[in-house]
Amino acid sequence: MKFPKDFLFGAASASYQVEGAWNEDGKGVTNWDVFSKIPGKTFEGTNGDVAVDHYHRYKEDVRLMAEMGLESYRFSISWARIIPDGDGEINARGIEFYNNLIDECLKYGIVPFVTLYHWDLPLPLEEDGSWTNKRTANAFAKYAEVCFKAFGDRVKHWITFNETIVFCTLGYLSGAHPPGLINAHKEYFQATHNVFLAHAMAVKKYKELKQYGEIGITHVFNPAFSVDGNEENLFAANHANYYQTYWYYDPILKGEYPKYVLEALEEKGLTPNWTDGELQLLQETAGMNDFIGLNYYQPARVERIQGGTEAIEVSRDNSTGRPGNPSFDGVYRTVMMDDKVYTKWGWEISAEGFLEGLRMIKERYGDVKLYITENGLGDEDPVIEDEIMDVPRIKYIEEHLKAVKTAISEGINLKGYYAWSVIDLLSWLNGYKKQYGFIYVDHHNNLARKKKLSFHWYKQIIETRGEEL
Repeated sequence: MKFPKDFLFGAASASYQVEGAWNEDGKGVTNWDVFSKIPGKTFEGTNGDVAVDHYHRYKEDVRLMAEMGLESYRFSISWARIIPDGDGEINARGIEFYNNLIDECLKYGIVPFVTLYHWDLPLPLEEDGSWTNKRTANAFAKYAEVCFKAFGDRVKHWITFNETIVFCTLGYLSGAHPPGLINAHKEYFQATHNVFLAHAMAVKKYKELKQYGEIGITHVFNPAFSVDGNEENLFAANHANYYQTYWYYDPILKGEYPKYVLEALEEKGLTPNWTDGELQLLQETAGMNDFIGLNYYQPARVERIQGGTEAIEVSRDNSTGRPGNPSFDGVYRTVMMDDKVYTKWGWEISAEGFLEGLRMIKERYGDVKLYITENGLGDEDPVIEDEIMDVPRIKYIEEHLKAVKTAISEGINLKGYYAWSVIDLLSWLNGYKKQYGFIYVDHHNNLARKKKLSFHWYKQIIETRGEEL
């Protein structure tokens, strides 16, 4: 079986992680420009001031993507490049940069797949309450409309937000991302609601503009499975799925929050401050979402915590997705299992968990269109005789593409696969220690680009439509 002709093979990046040029051409300062410079927040104090200088080298990078045969490039727009203070004047040079990048992609027949928010928030909005303030939601709706009008004639695939669960969990529960709050439970749930509200406003505006493209949101896909058949642990897995998956997917696809979580929030006094009008808007726009993007790296293996809550000392090291942490409400913990395979960062490699999770999505939400908007291996790539021999990355992506193929054959509506990442980039908390890309960046040699073994392999997969997988 070959992948269908309308299935997009792509790769992805994010503005803060690749662009650099943090204070050039009228760009405003973002939360990450400030947060990454607080001592101890990132590995060896790395920040995105230069990143991999994609801002100045985008033509070279897009040319390499074309050589790899990439059919689509998923990238994010830096909000602060477009509207430097978040909700004020538009920066013409920011518009110009993204116009140039989009046109460069189209020159080679590469489909631009644009994310509006990949965590870099204009600083004035961050300082005014960030996502806990409705001002930010309204500002996002304005920013989205500016982008639709500037780029919508050529961009026909839009993602509003990337991984709400990550920037809200790490921002309000573990303090590892801006605004750096710890165990701020009330703020956490308020922030998630304001993001869904901003998403709904953007979707509604997009449909009003009649640009005849598609719009959706990208979520982390981290399906939870019990470590065994024990009733307590099965309960823990169900609980985890409600808080980690359904809380994020239900308001987008069903237009309402899951009752299981709502009842618990009410009991604890954590219900977000929302209006009937806002809840109605979620309902009204649920049927307008054209797709959901899934970022899948690993499943969650969970067990029930016995005898109440378990405290955890929050640090950068235990905020990197490695199993072992208790849930914020102390109900369950994620665990590493002896019979599973893990990356150097302790992330489980499980194409089976991926496939099982896709079936779970179909069962709960029906025939929703899906894109895999991120999937890939973070590794320290071996350089042998000047060649980057990233064989583990090839094996990882191969296993997950096989799972995608199986899912399609089962009738799951999957329309594209975007490897993370197109090029080695700045990892938010891990600096450059961890590589994900098909293209190597030499930080000791003027950020020179070099093709990895996986670059040639992925090119072959695209050319043959994955027939030999």
